[in-house]
Amino acid sequence: MEIYQEIHVTENALEVEKAYVNVQAGNTGAVNIFVGTVRNKTDSRNVVNLEYEAYEGMAIKEMRKIAEEATTKWPIEKIIIHHRVGKLRVGEATVIIAVSTPHRHDSFEACRYIIDALKKSVPIWKKEIFEDGEEWVSAHP
Repeated sequence: MEIYQEIHVTENALEVEKAYVNVQAGNTGAVNIFVGTVRNKTDSRNVVNLEYEAYEGMAIKEMRKIAEEATTKWPIEKIIIHHRVGKLRVGEATVIIAVSTPHRHDSFEACRYIIDALKKSVPIWKKEIFEDGEEWVSAHP
């Protein structure tokens, strides 16, 4: 059985409501959505903007791989992974991970697995722009 997947890297604003509608499935009892956002501070430094760059083809390939791995671990009906690139302001969504499963425990676990795996292996890089300078942040600890 093929699992519904919606995987994007985009310069456009991410739409949480649209992701929620698209990930719903009649035979599931849980939808879990993780939304990463631009925060206004890193340590004691004020963040003005973030800038994301991606090797898009490889990023999408890796995101699909992560989605496939997640579907072997949990009974996922639908999965969405969207990531922004470009310059983002404080408060804007940087990433949306959404999954639907029959029960809440599985949706929470799958969502956490996906965002953690994305941070480890997907070629997307982040530059933090501060009031007093800027610096690229290692995306892969």
